[in-house]
Amino acid sequence: MSFQDHFSKQANIYLQARPTYPDELFAYLASLAPGKQLCWDCATGNGQAAVSVAKYFEKVIATDGSKKQIDNAIATPNVVYRVGTAEESGLEDSSVDLITVATAAHWFKHDAFYAEAERVAKPNGILAVWTYSEASITPEIDTLMEWFMYDYLHDYWPDGRWYVRNKYTTLPFPYSSIDTPKLYCKMEWDVQHWLNYVKSWSAYNAYVTQHNTHPLDVLVPKLNNLWPEGETKLVTWPLHLKCARLNTSYKP
Repeated sequence: MSFQDHFSKQANIYLQARPTYPDELFAYLASLAPGKQLCWDCATGNGQAAVSVAKYFEKVIATDGSKKQIDNAIATPNVVYRVGTAEESGLEDSSVDLITVATAAHWFKHDAFYAEAERVAKPNGILAVWTYSEASITPEIDTLMEWFMYDYLHDYWPDGRWYVRNKYTTLPFPYSSIDTPKLYCKMEWDVQHWLNYVKSWSAYNAYVTQHNTHPLDVLVPKLNNLWPEGETKLVTWPLHLKCARLNTSYKP
């Protein structure tokens, strides 16, 4: 199947720039799984979620359609990285206790992915998909970034991004969802780290490709007035998590 590759060009910076997920997320997901033998981390990117969930499972198979992302992934003894799509994983039937999809399900061909998840999951295996929505820093910075993301860069986001904008409320999910706790990503960042995070966005790179200029030229002068160089700020992203037990409630 064709693979929507929005991140290979920025794979190096992606590894350094993205926020990390809280450990309580992975402890919670492990507590739901019927076993701790195997987790499939689908669309692993740089392996950030795979490395974290590996603390709770004997083995993690982490796949991504981008070879460049796999080449830049974080090496961990019990994580096996493979190039593979969400819709064609190459995993064995009924082999997986937990399937995790960290901030990527909005790019998938959903019917094909859910069929694949059903195929590889053990009975009562857990599927967990999540994303984070816009960060909270200060009211002034939040207003500026809202303008930059959804006014200035509006036309450069791929279609799947709007599922994130809607906090996964409109993401196709043909299951009875499990009630989940409220969780957050929290990072102490300086302004340079924040700008590197912006550079990892698909819309940022689409803008650069089309115009051969950097949209940061517009953002930085405005941001400098609100976030002095060298000053760290708490950056908080709410997580939006959907979980279900597979082979029990699938409604194709």
